[in-house]
Amino acid sequence: MTFMLADIFDMMFQAPNPIFIIGGTIAIVAIVCGSATKIVVSRSREKTRREIAAYVAEGTIDADKAIEMLRAETEDAGCCGDG
Repeated sequence: MTFMLADIFDMMFQAPNPIFIIGGTIAIVAIVCGSATKIVVSRSREKTRREIAAYVAEGTIDADKAIEMLRAETEDAGCCGDG
């Protein structure tokens, strides 16, 4: 009994293939983890900005120093600026 390529593909897509299930699960987990990482990074960055603004408002640091600190934070964001 010889199998044609079309028959093999037909058999692959008829039943749930564990490779597709595992691959899909890994892809979904990777997307969720990547999104969670970006959320945490953006929240911490915003918290830092608010803290610096509070220090400026109470007079602990001056505005020029705060601007330097915020610029240094964006320069350390990563090689592509997306971190």
